[in-house]
Amino acid sequence: MDKKVFETLDRMGIVFEVVEHPPATSTEQASEYIAGKSGVRTKTLFLTNQKKTAYYLVVTDEGKRINLHHLAESLGEKRIKFASETLLRDKLGTVPGVVSVFGLLNEQARDVQLILDDAFGPDMIVTFHPDVNTKTLFMTVRDMKMFAHHLGIEVCMLSIA
Repeated sequence: MDKKVFETLDRMGIVFEVVEHPPATSTEQASEYIAGKSGVRTKTLFLTNQKKTAYYLVVTDEGKRINLHHLAESLGEKRIKFASETLLRDKLGTVPGVVSVFGLLNEQARDVQLILDDAFGPDMIVTFHPDVNTKTLFMTVRDMKMFAHHLGIEVCMLSIA
């Protein structure tokens, strides 16, 4: 899958950097492998509403705690929850531990909304696994938004706390 990610970003003219490393099974471990490199270490959560009629890919700083009740209110939902592993695989073609914006390449229905922490400035460098946990990709928030728009994915900036 990472080849598809790199080809898509290259085709779009998006500048990125990749660091290869041993498999990382947590954000803490991934951070160890890229110590000394500039960029916000992110966590990406795949969430759904109670009826599984709305899907959200939420990206924030790995150190932030997310209040799902507050986030649900901000999204106009009564309640949101983590999507099941099956739904994650069906919608984004990925598994827990490597969830990132690049799973949107596999999302055929284009009904997943990308929610970005509004603390991210457009020129900030953010990090993601390119759908494999043996590499970390660095890119700007502006380019991440351009990637999503290119795929026809709605992007919403929200306060994530």
